[in-house]
Amino acid sequence: MSKANLTIILACAALFAAGPRAQAQQTSPIAEPSLTTPPATRAGRIVIRPRPLLYRRCIDWYELQHRPSGTVLYPQMRCWWVRG
Repeated sequence: MSKANLTIILACAALFAAGPRAQAQQTSPIAEPSLTTPPATRAGRIVIRPRPLLYRRCIDWYELQHRPSGTVLYPQMRCWWVRG
């Protein structure tokens, strides 16, 4: 084994052995709790005001329509919203 190859192998072994220790000492700014958790605020009061309930009211009827092919009975419908 040549001296250059031995130097490369020793350098790689030193980096491999120091790798987990170097990673354990580094901290990511994303992992810091101050950046991932929202700041503490005073609990506020939530007031819920429900809107009045609405429902749809409809009327329907049949209407005669005069067409070129003849007179036909055609269904019609009208709807609106009602508070209830």
